[in-house]
Parts: sequence; C-alpha cells; structure tokens
Amino acid sequence: MVSHLFFYQLVLLALAWLFMMLHYSWPSDRTAEGQRPLQPIQPPRKHSKEPKPFAGLTPKPLCAAWEQDALHAKLPPPVPPDPLPSTNRRPREIDTSMHFCPHAGCRYRGWLGLGNLRATGHPNGGPWRQFYCRACKGDFPEHHGTIFHGKRVPVELLVRVLACLAEGLGIRATARVFEIDPNTVLHWLVEAAEQLRAFSRYFLCDVHVKQVQLDELYAVLRDVKDGELSEDEALKRLDRSPSWGWTAMDPESPLLLVIAVGTRTLKMAQQVVHHVVGVFAPGCVPLCLTDGLKDYGPALLRHLGCWRQPERHQATGPRPKPRWLPLPQLLSAQVVKSYRRWRIVDVQHRVVFA
Repeated sequence: MVSHLFFYQLVLLALAWLFMMLHYSWPSDRTAEGQRPLQPIQPPRKHSKEPKPFAGLTPKPLCAAWEQDALHAKLPPPVPPDPLPSTNRRPREIDTSMHFCPHAGCRYRGWLGLGNLRATGHPNGGPWRQFYCRACKGDFPEHHGTIFHGKRVPVELLVRVLACLAEGLGIRATARVFEIDPNTVLHWLVEAAEQLRAFSRYFLCDVHVKQVQLDELYAVLRDVKDGELSEDEALKRLDRSPSWGWTAMDPESPLLLVIAVGTRTLKMAQQVVHHVVGVFAPGCVPLCLTDGLKDYGPALLRHLGCWRQPERHQATGPRPKPRWLPLPQLLSAQVVKSYRRWRIVDVQHRVVFA
C-alpha cells in the first residue's frame, strides 16, 4: 500500500515542474524587445542547366603543329610544261595518262597526261609493261613506286600476305603459313603502310563532311575478359602504356580521316585536329562530336576560331579587347559514356560550342 507521504511528494514535484514550464514559456516584454524578427527561409538557388555562352579568349591559343607549318615557307605552285605533240600516225592503244615520269632530271616528272609517255611492251615476257619518256629519253616499268617494284615474288603471294595481316593474323603466324621469313613479312608491312599513307595524302583533300567524330581508343586486355586479371591491375597497366589510338571519322560515309598513335595529351589532340582540319575543303565546318576529353576544346578553338570584337556595355571608357571565339558555324558537343564492368550504364550529352 502506497503511503500518503509519497503521494504528497509526487504531487509537489508535479506542481514545481508545472510552474517552471509556465515561467519559461510565458511571454515577457524583455524577451520581446531583445528578440529579432525571424527572416523567412529562402529556398536554395537552382543552378541552370543551360550552357553559358563562351566569353572567348584574349590570347590566341597555341598549336605546335600549326607553328611548325608556319615556319616552312609555302612555295608557289609549279607551272606545268607544255604537252608534247603526238608523233604516231595511228591512235595509241595503251592509255598512259595515269602514269608520270619518275626520273629526277625530267621536266615532266610528276605531271599526268602531257603526252610524253609511250608504252614499249613487256620486257623479257614479264607481267609489267615498260614506258618510255620522250622528254628525258628514259625507261621505267609501270609498277615503279609501288610495293610490287623490285620484288621477284608473285603478286598473288604478296596480296595474300597483306590480306592476312589486315585480318589480324600475326607476323610470325603469317610467315609460317606462307613459309617465308618473318623479317620479309615485316618489311612488306612497312612498305604497305607507307604506300597507304601516300595514297591517303593524295586522295583525302578538299573533303566535304557534315559530321566528324573524334575519339581515342586503347586495346582491351584479353586477360580481363577471361577473368585472369582484375580491372584495377588492368587500369594500372593502361596508365603505364603511353600509346593510344586516335581516330577521326565521318559516320555517314563512314570514312576514316585520321588514324594516329600517341599519348593522351593536349599536344596530340592538337596534332589530330590540325590534320583533320587540313583535310576539309575551304569553308567546311562540320559538327564535331568528341568524348569527355577536355583537350579537344582548345584544339578545335585554335583551328576553327577567329577574332571578333565584343559589343560595348558602357558608353564611356576603353573599348573591350578583341576575343578569340569559335566560328559562328562551329557546333561541338561531347558524348560522355560511363562504364561498369565493360558495359555502358550511362550516357551524358554536353554542348561545348553552339
């Protein structure tokens, strides 16, 4: 049974607690005078996702490839010599308009369709014709300057070896299949690469494209796919590897405009963009799509930019300095892909120049 003394003590504590709460909660004049009015809580500012206009650069961006080309003075285009008159009474049966004289001291060296070449048959019954230059009195075979010149192997064998290399077969494996020396296969591969480089320089000029995609690639390690190597170790090996494959292509054709190998740096990005812009026809400014590499922005701005005078915001004072801004017709965007376990999980689009 609870005693009356305990009950009285409990009631006394409850009354004391009630008076204390009334004392602190009751409004008073002192607290009203010293208390400042509460300011309404403002909602946080929402950042606009719209791209801000590019303000431009005061100094002109630098490009090592551009500066190197500027050091070499461009010579005026040579004047073609007069075409030689025909001396044959009957029309020619062999067309020599797509060949030129390769001799160094000939005035007609490098010129096509000027009537200085004549076909003189197949020497020693070989598969290649021989041409005679009427200007320098010199002879040369029709396959001069190609990978077939100076080789005694059949043409079909050389073509098959290069086809196997193009399909991804190794040099030693190709040599074992065709029973030839690996050094010979390597020598043929180098000659074919030089021939293709000369071919691209001759034909890839004054190109009209609407869109260009620039990207850097690296070889995926086969051990990662097989599970023999972790992804962290693979990334460490890729960081130590300085070689990246740089490509620029027209997705509509598709036409590869540039293939280069180098480090993933601003200097290499400038070289690739310099090469791509040199392939374009005058006045051609296509849509440029890149990945998340930031070095493409300065490289594109250097080669596809111009000086423009900004408008005055004040009636008095000095005029604003000219700004290096992208060309009005230049459009550039980034397509940033996020990967997880070698699969694309997210794709973001960012506007760079618009």
